[in-house]
Amino acid sequence: QVPLVESGGGLVQAGDSLRLSCAASGGDFSSYTMGWFRQATGKEREFVAAVTWRAITWLYADSVKGRFTISRDDAKNTVYLQMTSLKPEDTAVYYCAAKTFITAQAMADMATTGGSWGQGTQVTVSS
Repeated sequence: QVPLVESGGGLVQAGDSLRLSCAASGGDFSSYTMGWFRQATGKEREFVAAVTWRAITWLYADSVKGRFTISRDDAKNTVYLQMTSLKPEDTAVYYCAAKTFITAQAMADMATTGGSWGQGTQVTVSS
């Protein structure tokens, strides 16, 4: 389990953009598949986006496809989530996850199978 620290959340208006960052410390970051998840108050954690090691494959939830972009910088041990055209329903605590050499779908499945999460960063989108 690699320590993860998310940052970049905040309060924005509908239609605005925001970029989240997730920094990993320790381990071989280049071998990790990285994922973003979110959990709104009173709801289950849900998958948002994933990128495999070497950025071979990307996967997005239908609800964010075309609006969010996941990217990684292996030199900085950091994964990003660029969020555009934000909607009030995007309001949630956003978490990142890391796991070595798994598929993007397996990362997505961690929303229900569980994983190791950071402390999260709050994103609030006002209408």
